[in-house]
Amino acid sequence: MTARIERVVTEGVVDIDGTEHKVENNTWIVGDDDEVIVIDAARDAEKILEQVGEREVLAVICTAGLPDHVGASIEVASRDEAVVALHPKDKPLWRETWSETWPDIDMEDDGVFEVADVQLDVMETPGVSPGGVSLYCEGLGAVFTGKALQADGPGKLGGEYPALADQLTSIGGRLFTLPGDTRVLAAHGDEVTVGDLEPHFDDWVSGSLTRVDTEPSELADGGPLTDGTKISGIRLGPGDE
Repeated sequence: MTARIERVVTEGVVDIDGTEHKVENNTWIVGDDDEVIVIDAARDAEKILEQVGEREVLAVICTAGLPDHVGASIEVASRDEAVVALHPKDKPLWRETWSETWPDIDMEDDGVFEVADVQLDVMETPGVSPGGVSLYCEGLGAVFTGKALQADGPGKLGGEYPALADQLTSIGGRLFTLPGDTRVLAAHGDEVTVGDLEPHFDDWVSGSLTRVDTEPSELADGGPLTDGTKISGIRLGPGDE
């Protein structure tokens, strides 16, 4: 069978540092008529499994350990005794939701998952969370970016960029190396393509994401951005200084 991508949208509230945020999440299902992998099983396991139907769930992959990415992971995985995969650096975040369990698989960069007639390649894309990952599916021309990159640009956490320099390094050095027509399927919002977003990268690096009521001249010398990073600290690729 030929693999395809399906989306399930769920809604809920996430508490970040004592403040509640309304969140709409995308859960992505990749597979064929017989088997699937579920990406970012958000809060509503019943709705996700309704979309899965009688197909076998091989794995539940979490692009981050944040509550709205893992909230339904155990219930979705347990139906078919599937494995749950998470990057080890996000295990502390995972334990905030699942205090008595651990994921089954510690994902690493360049790891591979196979489903139907395609494979998902793991790409480390930290920034919003230390162990954030994206999953590239060349066969379907898509990359599942979690919160790393969304239709409106780099994703935030509670309205902030926890580690913007790392996030932009992930975007420039990994995600924007993919073909321009690659579909960007994030944990939130609508889909877009790499080619749609890449022209904005230089503006992001120059500080447009965090500049608030600041004259351009104040940032011209590479001064601090509002999240405490410096423009000069953003690396465009793994080997850049």
